[in-house]
Amino acid sequence: MHYGSVTELTLFADYHQIHVLDDGSQTDLGDEWTTEALDDHLAVGPDAVAVGTTVNVNVAVSVELLAGPPPDDSIDFDPVAEASIRCSSGQLVVMGCTDFEPDARRFPVASGWLRMRVSQSNLDRAYRAGVDSDEDPQTMERLRIQAWPAAAAPAVVSKRWRPPT
Repeated sequence: MHYGSVTELTLFADYHQIHVLDDGSQTDLGDEWTTEALDDHLAVGPDAVAVGTTVNVNVAVSVELLAGPPPDDSIDFDPVAEASIRCSSGQLVVMGCTDFEPDARRFPVASGWLRMRVSQSNLDRAYRAGVDSDEDPQTMERLRIQAWPAAAAPAVVSKRWRPPT
């Protein structure tokens, strides 16, 4: 594990989702998309989460593994939420909703409970650009996933975002 290292990915957010899960997870995240989860941009299962994106195209994803909780920088982001998942395998998988799971990027983490903070940005611009949002870094949706070992705790949404009208 390289705590503090950041990995940048570009993932296809098919069905407006990016998945983060324990390697070998059998959780059906489709069952987790309640009305509240849609509002929160986050569907949480026991060993997996789905992050709801604004666009159905490529999004910029950064993954940061930490030794403990990061400072609150939610002022710099649109929606921000935290959730806990059990990662028994010690491998955290980050992938687009319909990516081929065996080819997905894996990150070594401490086996056991993980806390994740999901922070999204540039949503207004991405929303307005729609399917063309991934053609320009100025309009591309950005998603940051920060993960650290921590006891299980209820999901918390510290900041919400609504599409511009």
